[in-house]
Amino acid sequence: MGTEKNRTMVLNYIWIAFFVVGFAFGIVGLCTGDTTLFQKMVDATFDSSKTAFETSLGLTGVLALWLGIMKIGERAGAVNVLARMLSPVFTKLFPDIPKNHPVMGSIFMNIASNMLGLDNAATPTGLKAMAQMQELNKKKDTATNPMIMFLVLNTSGLTIIPTTILAFRASYGAAQPTDVFIPILLATTVATLAGIIITAAWQRINIFQPVLIATLLGLCAFVGLVIWGFGRMDKNTMATVTSVASNLILLSVIVTFILAGFFKKINVYDAFIEGAKEGFTTAVRIIPYLVAILVAVGVFRASGAMDMLINGIKWCVQQCGLNTDFVGALPTAFMKPLSGSGARGLMLEAMKNYGPDSFVGRLSCVFQGSTDTTFYVLAVYFGSVSIKYTRHAVACGLLADLAGVIAAIVVAYVFFG
Repeated sequence: MGTEKNRTMVLNYIWIAFFVVGFAFGIVGLCTGDTTLFQKMVDATFDSSKTAFETSLGLTGVLALWLGIMKIGERAGAVNVLARMLSPVFTKLFPDIPKNHPVMGSIFMNIASNMLGLDNAATPTGLKAMAQMQELNKKKDTATNPMIMFLVLNTSGLTIIPTTILAFRASYGAAQPTDVFIPILLATTVATLAGIIITAAWQRINIFQPVLIATLLGLCAFVGLVIWGFGRMDKNTMATVTSVASNLILLSVIVTFILAGFFKKINVYDAFIEGAKEGFTTAVRIIPYLVAILVAVGVFRASGAMDMLINGIKWCVQQCGLNTDFVGALPTAFMKPLSGSGARGLMLEAMKNYGPDSFVGRLSCVFQGSTDTTFYVLAVYFGSVSIKYTRHAVACGLLADLAGVIAAIVVAYVFFG
């Protein structure tokens, strides 16, 4: 029991380490004559806590909208139809969830939204899935195996259409903004496959079951088809197809659920209002968890510990006689599991300082698109259902991130080196 509890406290130790390391760097800075570090760290605590609240506040409307739509789909039976369709695969990947349980539909909606880069739809459907899995949880303060597998699928961040990154590259004057599309797709696919395999091994799920093998191979084939299709388009056509496809799918889901509710003769409006109320309470509930994570990350970054870590890695790589071109992009890779907005800022900084078409500028974009914000997702998803003990979620999520980072470096050297 004691050993199990120790394993569940990983996030607790990491959170403490952010503050302790930051404070230690502040002391060193003070001893060497830098009197501004503590001020920067204190400012970071206030800025980060404000950002956490604003992030939660910004999620309120989106959560209300999508949980309202999901409630309509649930009452109309549309979510159950999705659950039955996906049951052969998901019962193997999530063996602890009963067959045809409605959560299967929510999980699919979340994964599909992530793949299409529809963050506004992914978070609410993900929170809905977590709430449904919590109903099956016998130990309400401890993450279950399905919760952890679901979280790793989110943190590995499989995104077919990295719309935001392509838009930023275009705004910074990249000669070919879409040239990172295929590298991002390859890196994020590796991260997702690694996350599934690592978590399955940890949970003793047989990955060699015919259904799972066929699904993983199908995923690889689908990604290959997307690469082939988009590789034949120019940047303007790709941007148009991306925008139209994403928005068409999003609105189609909304209209389909509403029409399903209408034909089932349910009160669609009342169902929406009921689900929207859940969205508001969820947004309020995650505020403390967001504050905890973002403030810790802010202190760690403001202390200069992140810069010291990057410089140390660069020195080690130089001593090994290896190429150090990739090191300039590492701040984005290290920040991504901690803060999406922080990693985005570092990606933009890399494109500004090195150029959008430089190796570092491109690799930063690939890092940004290869994985998701592990600790942010952990705080939001587990916080929404008051999970305290995360078990192996952090380890599996970070290992998937590591696989994505390594894949991003290799792919960047192949395409741009």
